[in-house]
Amino acid sequence: MDNQHYLPTPTGLFFDDFTIGQKLTHGVPRTISSADCTLYTALTGSRFALHCATTVANAAGFAEMPIDNFLLFHIAFGKTVNDVSLNAVANLGYAEIKFSQPCFARDTIAVSSEVIGLKENSNGKTGVVYVHSKASNQHGGLVLSFKRWVMVHKQVGAAASGINKVPQLNTEVSVAQQSIPEQLQLQQWQDSFSDYQRKASDFKVGDTLFHRDGITINDSDHSLATRLYQNNARVHFDQHLMANSKQGKRLVYGGHIISLCRALSYNGLGNGIWLSAIHSGSHCNPSFAGDTIYAQSTVLAITAIAGREDIALVKVQMLGIKNNNPQHMQYLVNHADGKKKYHPDVVLDIELTLIMLK
Repeated sequence: MDNQHYLPTPTGLFFDDFTIGQKLTHGVPRTISSADCTLYTALTGSRFALHCATTVANAAGFAEMPIDNFLLFHIAFGKTVNDVSLNAVANLGYAEIKFSQPCFARDTIAVSSEVIGLKENSNGKTGVVYVHSKASNQHGGLVLSFKRWVMVHKQVGAAASGINKVPQLNTEVSVAQQSIPEQLQLQQWQDSFSDYQRKASDFKVGDTLFHRDGITINDSDHSLATRLYQNNARVHFDQHLMANSKQGKRLVYGGHIISLCRALSYNGLGNGIWLSAIHSGSHCNPSFAGDTIYAQSTVLAITAIAGREDIALVKVQMLGIKNNNPQHMQYLVNHADGKKKYHPDVVLDIELTLIMLK
Protein backbone atom coordinates (compact mmCIF):
# COMPACT_ATOMS: atom_id res chain seq x y z
CA MET A 1 0.00 0.00 0.00
CA ASP A 2 1.37 3.42 -0.96
CA ASN A 3 0.68 5.11 2.43
CA GLN A 4 1.56 2.11 4.60
CA HIS A 5 3.74 3.21 7.50
CA TYR A 6 6.48 0.68 8.26
CA LEU A 7 8.22 0.64 11.60
CA PRO A 8 11.93 -0.20 11.51
CA THR A 9 12.95 -3.70 12.60
CA PRO A 10 16.34 -4.70 14.05
CA THR A 11 19.04 -4.85 11.42
CA GLY A 12 21.87 -6.25 13.53
CA LEU A 13 25.24 -4.63 14.10
CA PHE A 14 27.54 -3.65 11.26
CA PHE A 15 31.31 -3.45 11.55
CA ASP A 16 31.23 0.28 12.26
CA ASP A 17 28.80 -0.29 15.17
CA PHE A 18 31.36 -2.25 17.20
CA THR A 19 33.88 -0.80 19.67
CA ILE A 20 36.73 -2.44 21.56
CA GLY A 21 35.55 -3.49 25.03
CA GLN A 22 31.88 -3.39 24.04
CA LYS A 23 29.77 -5.78 26.16
CA LEU A 24 26.92 -7.69 24.55
CA THR A 25 24.28 -9.60 26.51
CA HIS A 26 22.67 -11.90 23.99
CA GLY A 27 18.94 -12.51 23.96
CA VAL A 28 16.81 -15.65 24.02
CA PRO A 29 18.33 -17.97 26.65
CA ARG A 30 17.85 -21.60 25.69
CA THR A 31 16.72 -24.57 27.77
CA ILE A 32 18.24 -27.64 26.15
CA SER A 33 15.91 -30.62 25.87
CA SER A 34 16.43 -34.31 25.21
CA ALA A 35 14.60 -33.71 21.91
CA ASP A 36 17.37 -31.32 20.88
CA CYS A 37 19.89 -34.09 21.50
CA THR A 38 17.89 -36.60 19.48
CA LEU A 39 17.55 -34.19 16.57
CA TYR A 40 21.29 -33.42 16.70
CA THR A 41 22.01 -37.14 16.38
CA ALA A 42 19.58 -37.41 13.47
CA LEU A 43 21.19 -34.49 11.63
CA THR A 44 24.81 -35.55 12.13
CA GLY A 45 24.69 -39.32 12.53
CA SER A 46 26.98 -39.10 15.56
CA ARG A 47 27.55 -42.48 17.23
CA PHE A 48 29.63 -41.57 20.29
CA ALA A 49 28.10 -43.91 22.83
CA LEU A 50 28.18 -41.59 25.83
CA HIS A 51 25.50 -39.45 24.15
CA CYS A 52 23.44 -42.34 22.80
CA ALA A 53 22.40 -44.42 25.81
CA THR A 54 21.61 -43.76 29.46
CA THR A 55 23.09 -47.15 30.36
CA VAL A 56 26.42 -46.10 28.82
CA ALA A 57 26.32 -42.72 30.57
CA ASN A 58 25.63 -44.52 33.87
CA ALA A 59 28.57 -46.86 33.25
CA ALA A 60 30.73 -43.74 32.76
CA GLY A 61 29.63 -42.26 36.08
CA PHE A 62 26.88 -39.89 34.91
CA ALA A 63 23.37 -40.00 36.36
CA GLU A 64 22.02 -39.15 32.90
CA MET A 65 23.35 -38.58 29.40
CA PRO A 66 25.43 -35.39 29.18
CA ILE A 67 24.87 -32.98 26.31
CA ASP A 68 27.34 -33.45 23.46
CA ASN A 69 29.78 -30.57 23.82
CA PHE A 70 29.55 -29.77 20.11
CA LEU A 71 25.78 -29.34 20.45
CA LEU A 72 26.40 -27.10 23.46
CA PHE A 73 28.88 -25.03 21.45
CA HIS A 74 26.51 -24.60 18.51
CA ILE A 75 23.63 -23.51 20.74
CA ALA A 76 25.86 -20.98 22.52
CA PHE A 77 27.25 -19.81 19.17
CA GLY A 78 23.71 -19.35 17.87
CA LYS A 79 22.92 -16.98 20.74
CA THR A 80 25.71 -14.65 19.57
CA VAL A 81 24.68 -14.43 15.91
CA ASN A 82 21.97 -11.79 16.22
CA ASP A 83 24.43 -9.30 17.74
CA VAL A 84 27.78 -10.36 16.30
CA SER A 85 27.30 -11.93 12.89
CA LEU A 86 23.85 -11.18 11.53
CA ASN A 87 25.55 -9.09 8.84
CA ALA A 88 28.45 -11.47 8.38
CA VAL A 89 30.21 -12.26 5.16
CA ALA A 90 31.72 -15.38 6.72
CA ASN A 91 32.67 -16.86 10.06
CA LEU A 92 36.45 -17.17 9.91
CA GLY A 93 37.81 -19.01 12.91
CA TYR A 94 37.88 -19.99 16.56
CA ALA A 95 40.38 -20.15 19.42
CA GLU A 96 40.54 -21.08 23.08
CA ILE A 97 37.28 -23.01 23.29
CA LYS A 98 37.04 -24.39 26.82
CA PHE A 99 34.33 -26.66 28.23
CA SER A 100 34.19 -25.98 31.96
CA GLN A 101 31.52 -28.44 33.12
CA PRO A 102 28.98 -30.84 31.60
CA CYS A 103 25.45 -29.79 30.70
CA PHE A 104 22.34 -31.94 30.78
CA ALA A 105 18.84 -31.85 29.38
CA ARG A 106 16.78 -29.16 31.16
CA ASP A 107 19.82 -26.91 31.69
CA THR A 108 19.30 -23.33 30.49
CA ILE A 109 22.12 -21.57 28.67
CA ALA A 110 22.61 -17.79 28.52
CA VAL A 111 25.46 -16.13 26.62
CA SER A 112 27.33 -12.82 26.72
CA SER A 113 30.26 -11.51 24.67
CA GLU A 114 32.93 -8.83 24.75
CA VAL A 115 34.48 -7.28 21.64
CA ILE A 116 38.23 -7.87 21.94
CA GLY A 117 39.45 -6.81 18.49
CA LEU A 118 38.56 -4.98 15.28
CA LYS A 119 40.33 -4.90 11.92
CA GLU A 120 38.95 -2.92 9.00
CA ASN A 121 39.60 -4.51 5.61
CA SER A 122 41.32 -2.62 2.82
CA ASN A 123 38.26 -2.89 0.57
CA GLY A 124 36.47 -0.39 2.82
CA LYS A 125 33.33 -2.52 2.76
CA THR A 126 33.98 -5.08 5.48
CA GLY A 127 35.95 -5.68 8.65
CA VAL A 128 36.83 -8.47 11.05
CA VAL A 129 35.26 -8.51 14.52
CA TYR A 130 36.85 -10.55 17.33
CA VAL A 131 34.74 -11.52 20.35
CA HIS A 132 35.16 -13.47 23.57
CA SER A 133 31.91 -15.25 24.45
CA LYS A 134 30.87 -17.00 27.65
CA ALA A 135 27.95 -19.35 28.25
CA SER A 136 26.53 -19.95 31.72
CA ASN A 137 23.88 -22.29 33.07
CA GLN A 138 20.80 -21.45 35.15
CA HIS A 139 22.93 -21.44 38.31
CA GLY A 140 25.33 -18.86 36.89
CA GLY A 141 28.06 -21.46 36.44
CA LEU A 142 30.37 -21.09 33.46
CA VAL A 143 29.95 -24.04 31.09
CA LEU A 144 31.74 -22.82 27.97
CA SER A 145 33.91 -19.96 26.75
CA PHE A 146 35.28 -19.29 23.29
CA LYS A 147 36.87 -16.68 21.07
CA ARG A 148 35.96 -16.27 17.43
CA TRP A 149 36.40 -13.85 14.59
CA VAL A 150 33.99 -13.04 11.82
CA MET A 151 34.02 -10.84 8.72
CA VAL A 152 31.15 -8.35 8.89
CA HIS A 153 29.75 -5.86 6.37
CA LYS A 154 30.10 -2.13 7.01
CA GLN A 155 27.08 0.08 6.58
CA VAL A 156 26.81 1.52 3.09
CA GLY A 157 28.65 4.82 2.97
CA ALA A 158 30.34 4.37 6.35
CA ALA A 159 33.60 6.29 6.61
CA ALA A 160 36.92 4.48 6.88
CA SER A 161 38.16 4.13 10.45
CA GLY A 162 41.55 2.57 9.79
CA ILE A 163 41.19 0.51 12.96
CA ASN A 164 43.57 -2.43 13.17
CA LYS A 165 43.53 -3.90 16.67
CA VAL A 166 43.95 -7.67 16.45
CA PRO A 167 43.98 -9.45 19.82
CA GLN A 168 46.65 -11.92 20.87
CA LEU A 169 45.05 -15.36 20.70
CA ASN A 170 46.55 -18.47 22.22
CA THR A 171 47.08 -21.33 19.81
CA GLU A 172 46.42 -23.93 22.49
CA VAL A 173 44.31 -24.49 25.59
CA SER A 174 46.80 -25.72 28.16
CA VAL A 175 46.29 -29.03 29.91
CA ALA A 176 45.83 -27.16 33.17
CA GLN A 177 42.90 -25.22 31.65
CA GLN A 178 41.08 -28.33 30.43
CA SER A 179 38.36 -29.71 32.68
CA ILE A 180 37.71 -33.39 33.24
CA PRO A 181 34.11 -33.97 34.35
CA GLU A 182 34.14 -34.93 38.01
CA GLN A 183 31.50 -37.56 37.27
CA LEU A 184 33.65 -39.36 34.69
CA GLN A 185 34.53 -42.79 36.08
CA LEU A 186 35.06 -45.72 33.74
CA GLN A 187 35.38 -48.81 35.92
CA GLN A 188 32.16 -50.19 34.41
CA TRP A 189 32.88 -49.16 30.82
CA GLN A 190 32.59 -52.02 28.34
CA ASP A 191 34.72 -52.09 25.22
CA SER A 192 31.69 -53.12 23.20
CA PHE A 193 30.13 -49.68 23.84
CA SER A 194 32.54 -48.16 21.31
CA ASP A 195 32.89 -51.12 18.93
CA TYR A 196 36.17 -52.36 20.41
CA GLN A 197 38.08 -49.53 18.78
CA ARG A 198 41.63 -48.35 19.44
CA LYS A 199 42.42 -46.70 22.75
CA ALA A 200 44.92 -43.96 23.55
CA SER A 201 47.65 -46.51 24.27
CA ASP A 202 47.22 -47.87 20.74
CA PHE A 203 48.12 -44.54 19.10
CA LYS A 204 51.37 -42.68 18.68
CA VAL A 205 52.03 -39.09 17.69
CA GLY A 206 51.82 -38.68 13.92
CA ASP A 207 49.28 -41.44 13.35
CA THR A 208 46.77 -40.39 10.69
CA LEU A 209 43.33 -41.82 10.06
CA PHE A 210 41.18 -41.18 7.01
CA HIS A 211 37.74 -41.90 8.40
CA ARG A 212 36.51 -43.37 5.12
CA ASP A 213 32.78 -42.64 5.26
CA GLY A 214 31.29 -39.57 3.61
CA ILE A 215 28.18 -37.53 4.26
CA THR A 216 26.50 -35.63 1.43
CA ILE A 217 24.93 -32.40 2.67
CA ASN A 218 21.25 -32.08 1.90
CA ASP A 219 19.65 -28.64 1.76
CA SER A 220 17.07 -29.75 4.32
CA ASP A 221 19.66 -31.16 6.75
CA HIS A 222 21.97 -28.17 6.96
CA SER A 223 19.04 -25.75 7.10
CA LEU A 224 17.36 -27.70 9.90
CA ALA A 225 20.62 -28.07 11.84
CA THR A 226 21.27 -24.33 11.67
CA ARG A 227 17.73 -23.59 12.80
CA LEU A 228 18.19 -26.06 15.68
CA TYR A 229 20.97 -23.79 16.93
CA GLN A 230 18.82 -20.68 16.29
CA ASN A 231 21.61 -19.32 14.12
CA ASN A 232 19.80 -16.75 11.99
CA ALA A 233 22.71 -15.51 9.85
CA ARG A 234 21.25 -14.55 6.48
CA VAL A 235 23.97 -16.24 4.43
CA HIS A 236 22.62 -19.65 5.50
CA PHE A 237 18.92 -19.08 4.75
CA ASP A 238 18.19 -16.29 2.27
CA GLN A 239 18.68 -17.57 -1.27
CA HIS A 240 17.23 -14.37 -2.72
CA LEU A 241 20.02 -12.46 -0.96
CA MET A 242 22.75 -14.97 -1.82
CA ALA A 243 21.78 -15.15 -5.50
CA ASN A 244 23.77 -11.96 -5.98
CA SER A 245 26.79 -13.20 -4.01
CA LYS A 246 30.03 -14.52 -5.51
CA GLN A 247 28.90 -18.13 -5.07
CA GLY A 248 25.26 -17.47 -5.97
CA LYS A 249 23.93 -19.81 -3.28
CA ARG A 250 23.56 -20.20 0.45
CA LEU A 251 26.55 -21.13 2.58
CA VAL A 252 26.44 -24.13 4.87
CA TYR A 253 27.02 -23.08 8.49
CA GLY A 254 30.62 -24.01 9.29
CA GLY A 255 29.60 -25.50 12.61
CA HIS A 256 27.55 -28.10 10.75
CA ILE A 257 30.74 -29.12 8.93
CA ILE A 258 32.52 -29.44 12.29
CA SER A 259 29.80 -31.72 13.63
CA LEU A 260 29.75 -33.87 10.49
CA CYS A 261 33.53 -34.33 10.74
CA ARG A 262 33.24 -35.21 14.43
CA ALA A 263 30.52 -37.74 13.60
CA LEU A 264 32.62 -39.25 10.81
CA SER A 265 35.62 -39.50 13.13
CA TYR A 266 33.83 -42.12 15.25
CA ASN A 267 35.17 -44.58 12.68
CA GLY A 268 38.65 -44.72 14.23
CA LEU A 269 38.32 -42.39 17.22
CA GLY A 270 35.27 -43.96 18.84
CA ASN A 271 36.99 -44.07 22.23
CA GLY A 272 37.49 -40.29 22.19
CA ILE A 273 34.42 -40.06 24.37
CA TRP A 274 34.62 -36.46 25.62
CA LEU A 275 35.62 -33.19 23.96
CA SER A 276 37.68 -31.20 26.49
CA ALA A 277 38.90 -28.30 24.32
CA ILE A 278 39.07 -26.85 20.83
CA HIS A 279 42.41 -25.12 20.46
CA SER A 280 41.88 -23.47 17.11
CA GLY A 281 39.71 -23.79 14.05
CA SER A 282 39.45 -22.34 10.57
CA HIS A 283 36.85 -22.62 7.83
CA CYS A 284 39.27 -22.85 4.94
CA ASN A 285 36.82 -22.91 2.04
CA PRO A 286 33.02 -22.67 1.81
CA SER A 287 30.65 -25.63 1.64
CA PHE A 288 27.29 -25.88 -0.09
CA ALA A 289 24.37 -28.26 -0.32
CA GLY A 290 25.36 -31.19 -2.49
CA ASP A 291 28.94 -31.34 -1.23
CA THR A 292 30.09 -34.64 0.26
CA ILE A 293 32.17 -34.25 3.41
CA TYR A 294 35.01 -36.55 4.48
CA ALA A 295 37.27 -36.27 7.52
CA GLN A 296 40.87 -37.05 8.33
CA SER A 297 42.52 -36.90 11.76
CA THR A 298 46.18 -36.79 12.82
CA VAL A 299 47.32 -37.39 16.39
CA LEU A 300 49.36 -34.40 17.58
CA ALA A 301 49.95 -35.26 21.25
CA ILE A 302 49.07 -37.87 23.87
CA THR A 303 49.19 -36.60 27.46
CA ALA A 304 48.80 -38.59 30.66
CA ILE A 305 46.39 -37.26 33.28
CA ALA A 306 47.70 -37.14 36.84
CA GLY A 307 45.92 -39.63 39.06
CA ARG A 308 44.04 -41.28 36.18
CA GLU A 309 45.19 -44.57 34.72
CA ASP A 310 42.01 -45.09 32.71
CA ILE A 311 42.07 -42.04 30.40
CA ALA A 312 44.47 -39.75 28.53
CA LEU A 313 44.24 -36.48 26.63
CA VAL A 314 44.66 -36.99 22.89
CA LYS A 315 45.17 -33.87 20.80
CA VAL A 316 44.05 -34.23 17.19
CA GLN A 317 44.15 -32.16 14.03
CA MET A 318 40.94 -32.83 12.13
CA LEU A 319 40.60 -31.83 8.49
CA GLY A 320 37.30 -31.67 6.63
CA ILE A 321 37.47 -32.41 2.91
CA LYS A 322 34.72 -31.99 0.32
CA ASN A 323 34.20 -34.12 -2.77
CA ASN A 324 37.69 -35.59 -2.70
CA ASN A 325 40.01 -38.16 -1.13
CA PRO A 326 43.43 -37.29 0.38
CA GLN A 327 45.03 -40.02 -1.73
CA HIS A 328 43.98 -38.12 -4.87
CA MET A 329 45.11 -34.68 -3.67
CA GLN A 330 48.57 -33.26 -4.31
CA TYR A 331 48.47 -31.54 -0.91
CA LEU A 332 46.03 -30.77 1.89
CA VAL A 333 47.83 -27.99 3.70
CA ASN A 334 50.89 -26.31 2.18
CA HIS A 335 53.14 -24.48 4.66
CA ALA A 336 55.26 -22.66 2.08
CA ASP A 337 56.54 -19.19 2.98
CA GLY A 338 55.49 -19.68 6.60
CA LYS A 339 51.80 -19.44 5.73
CA LYS A 340 49.12 -22.10 5.46
CA LYS A 341 47.70 -22.60 2.01
CA TYR A 342 44.79 -25.01 1.82
CA HIS A 343 43.73 -27.15 -1.09
CA PRO A 344 40.43 -25.77 -2.46
CA ASP A 345 38.67 -28.94 -1.29
CA VAL A 346 39.80 -28.60 2.34
CA VAL A 347 36.92 -26.93 4.15
CA LEU A 348 37.93 -27.30 7.81
CA ASP A 349 41.12 -27.32 9.86
CA ILE A 350 40.47 -27.75 13.56
CA GLU A 351 42.64 -28.84 16.48
CA LEU A 352 40.91 -30.36 19.46
CA THR A 353 41.60 -32.53 22.48
CA LEU A 354 39.63 -35.66 23.32
CA ILE A 355 39.47 -37.51 26.60
CA MET A 356 40.14 -41.03 25.43
CA LEU A 357 40.15 -44.42 27.13
CA LYS A 358 43.63 -45.83 27.63
